[in-house]
Amino acid sequence: MRKSIVKAKLARKEPCLGVALHFIDPTVYEMASLVGFDYIWMDLEHHATGVETAWNLMRAARVGKADIMARPAKGEFMRMGRLLEAGAHGILYPRCDNADEAREVVRWSKFAPQGTRGFDGGNPDMPYCRGDFHEYIREANDQTWIVIQIEDPKALEHVDEIAAVEGVDVIMLGPADFSILSGIPGQFQHPLIDQALQKIKAAADRHGKAWGTTAATPARVRELIERGALWTTCGCDLVWVKQGMEQARREMEALGVRLPSA
Repeated sequence: MRKSIVKAKLARKEPCLGVALHFIDPTVYEMASLVGFDYIWMDLEHHATGVETAWNLMRAARVGKADIMARPAKGEFMRMGRLLEAGAHGILYPRCDNADEAREVVRWSKFAPQGTRGFDGGNPDMPYCRGDFHEYIREANDQTWIVIQIEDPKALEHVDEIAAVEGVDVIMLGPADFSILSGIPGQFQHPLIDQALQKIKAAADRHGKAWGTTAATPARVRELIERGALWTTCGCDLVWVKQGMEQARREMEALGVRLPSA
């Protein structure tokens, strides 16, 4: 099994930086992995990406060294095994409510004795029955990492118990849903967001876990790192393409070119 960049950096207490990819062209995954991000966030919760497509995208990413962090939807425990067998190193679990649910994520993501993940071995993560049985199980447990996403203010009340769960590596604040459920939709600089991060940081530090959230700008990444965050996602292919197109339109209009209104 390929060594995880994220696991190694977290062990050295070094910040990990990832990028979210929405497009399902393998070229984008190849490019992001070659550029040198620590991990690529592959989202199967909100997007139409299926498991077969996910396998091909992960295959493209293996041209570089980036880890794949795959996010299933809440409760999709069976899907986790397929994503790990496809080569994902990280599982981002959304909408976690409590420690019992976090323990269930670990159980489905790790082989015994840490969990009860089912064995196959004939997939890219072993790869293809070419590895030693015992070595594969040990490596898979060592190299797989789990991010638990706190998105509900009610779940924040249980963050200390969640952070205490063995096998959880990172506690992440999901700022978008958290802001909506807190009655402050889209207000990412609101004091409630900062208070949530403080509470997550305290719980993570207490139990020796990493913590983090998404960041819209490099300045926000720097701020989070200075506060002790070791895990941050900054940037998204969809947003970058949109911004590039908008900039091109503004520049053309500045030349006097008339374009249709949106």
